[in-house]
Amino acid sequence: MDKDEFAARTEAVKTRLYRTAYLYLGSDADALEAVDEAVYQALRALKKLREPEFFETWLTRILINECHRELRRRKRLAGEEAIPEAAGPDAYDALPLKEAVRRLPEELRLVVILRFFAGYTQAETAAALDIPQGTAATRQRKALQLLRLELGEEIS
Repeated sequence: MDKDEFAARTEAVKTRLYRTAYLYLGSDADALEAVDEAVYQALRALKKLREPEFFETWLTRILINECHRELRRRKRLAGEEAIPEAAGPDAYDALPLKEAVRRLPEELRLVVILRFFAGYTQAETAAALDIPQGTAATRQRKALQLLRLELGEEIS
C-alpha cells in the first residue's frame, strides 16, 4: 500500500474513527487529537501492515490503543476521574444512556461503542479488539443486560 492509497482509505473511515474516539474519550478536542495521532502512528507503521484488506481494523486498533493512552494520562493527572465530562454544552452529554455506557466495565464499554455507536459489525468489533467473535457477542450481551437493568427499559 502506498501513501496515496493510505490517504484515500483513511479519508474514507475518518468519520467512523472520530465517532469511536469521541464516544470513548468524551471530548471533541481529545477525539480529534487521538484520531490524528492514530493516523500518524499508522502512517509510520504502514510497512508493518501485512494484509491491506484489514486496514480499517488495523487502524481502529491503533486508535483504541491511543485512546487507552489518553485515558491513562488523564488518570495520572486527575486521580480517579478517568473520564471527565466533555467541555461545552451538548445535549447528547446529558443523556442517561451515555452515562450508563460510561459506567460499564471497559471491556464491555468498548464493544458497545464499536458496535452501536461507531457502526462496526460484530466481526469487525472482534477483530478490532483482537478477541474471538464469540467473546465479542458475549460481552455485547452482558453489556446490554447491564444497560437494561440500569436504565430500566428495553434495549434491542
